[in-house]
Amino acid sequence: QVQLVESGGGLVQPGGSLRLSCVASGRTFSSYVMGWFRQEQGKEREFVAAISWTGTPTYYTDSVKGRFTISRDNAKNTVYLQMNSLKPEDTALYYCAAKGGLNYYRDYTTYIYWGRGSQVTVSS
Repeated sequence: QVQLVESGGGLVQPGGSLRLSCVASGRTFSSYVMGWFRQEQGKEREFVAAISWTGTPTYYTDSVKGRFTISRDNAKNTVYLQMNSLKPEDTALYYCAAKGGLNYYRDYTTYIYWGRGSQVTVSS
C-alpha cells in the first residue's frame, strides 16, 4: 500500500510559477513509475507528465512541454512538478499517481495509487 499526499497548489497570476510536491509513504517508492494528472470540474482526468523509476525518461503532454518539469527524489520519496509560464487553461485539480510499469503511462486507469489532489488556479 502506498499513500500519496500532494502539496504546493494555490492561486497564481498568468505567467507565474508553482511547484507541486507529492510525498509517498512506504519504502518502495523507487519501484513505481510516477505520474501527474489534472482534472477540471466536469471533465475527464488528463495526463500531464510521467517519470520512470530512475528519473529518466520523462514524458509530457504537448500543452505543457517546455513549461512544466517532472522530477523525483527517491531518497525523499517525493515527486515534483515544476510549473512555469502558467496559463489560465492550466487551472485544475492536480493529482499524483503511482504505477508499476511504464506502459500506457498516459492512461489514468493503469495507475494504482492516487493522492487526493492539489488545486491550481491561474487567474489575474
